[in-house]
Amino acid sequence: MTHYPLDDSHPIRVGVVGFGTSGAVFHAPVLAASPDYVLDSVVTRDPARRAALAERYPGTVAVDSIDDLLARDLDLVVVGSPVALHAEHARAALEAGVAVVVDKPFTVHAADAAELIATAERHGAPLTVFQNRRFDDDFLTVQREIASGRLGRVRSVESRFEVDKPTITKAWKAAATPDEGGGVLYDLGSHLLDQVIRLSGPVSSLVGGVKTLREGGRSDDEATLLLTHGEGPGAVESKVVVSTLAPQPGPRWTVTGTEGTLTILGLDEQEAQLGAGGSPADEGYGRRQDPGAATLTSADGSRTPVELETGDYPEFYSRLARALRGQGDLPVDPHDSQRVVEIIETVHRGAAAAGTR
Repeated sequence: MTHYPLDDSHPIRVGVVGFGTSGAVFHAPVLAASPDYVLDSVVTRDPARRAALAERYPGTVAVDSIDDLLARDLDLVVVGSPVALHAEHARAALEAGVAVVVDKPFTVHAADAAELIATAERHGAPLTVFQNRRFDDDFLTVQREIASGRLGRVRSVESRFEVDKPTITKAWKAAATPDEGGGVLYDLGSHLLDQVIRLSGPVSSLVGGVKTLREGGRSDDEATLLLTHGEGPGAVESKVVVSTLAPQPGPRWTVTGTEGTLTILGLDEQEAQLGAGGSPADEGYGRRQDPGAATLTSADGSRTPVELETGDYPEFYSRLARALRGQGDLPVDPHDSQRVVEIIETVHRGAAAAGTR
């Protein structure tokens, strides 16, 4: 059994559950590039994925199951399996006394999230959630501009994440219903909800709906949520829109305050860079070469280009390493992600009751 905080005299040994998009794109490259970690083992039975793992990370062992993974001497388990398996896999690792990162969405049901948090506390095993888009270039820029005061008091935030993917390529995503963590609200929506709550605080009221647009679809392809943060004149209104069927996406962010409006177009490029085989160690990683992507429109109508921050997914794992060694807080409080799941469940319950799901 691993004891925390860890000794900082050796790298943190990591096992990853799954080598699909989550494990192969978001986790393995970042872990492999960090001196804080050793990518010890990965759970995957797929021959093609095993071959890809052996080619890119020849020192990493492929194993068949979570039990095989936990039989190894690990300090951390990263759960990147399909959403419906998150709770089962995270629970197994926590009960073995091993720290856990769960990919978003944390769980399908908020009750499972609460149970995992309690299990982590009972076994003394740190637990966090990979809300990596807290480290997107656009979100970091929004945080910076709000903190600068140039927008004045923020009144409204509109966050849109729209892509055009008419074909679902992952079999589990195509088959999964919302009761199994399927659909765009669980997938992309869990990022945007986490972000707007970080910006504006707890949600005091919520109206939302989902749509299934694909013929024969089993889950939602589009969702729109209207949220209020706080009460009275100082309340902030957030609008969250997610879609996988949007040939012409709207602005990623529109943040309006008493002194101006910040608009950001396009998406952070870290996923594309890592998906193309890149590494955080590459020159230019996390930087967009798009001087027109962000603009501040002041109350007098003048427009000023805004420099984007550099995207930084490695910062999640840097903060986690410090936390595991007793030198700081976890990068994401799992209670934050539990509250996101509660919102998603509320929207789906409402849609089911109204017969629109």
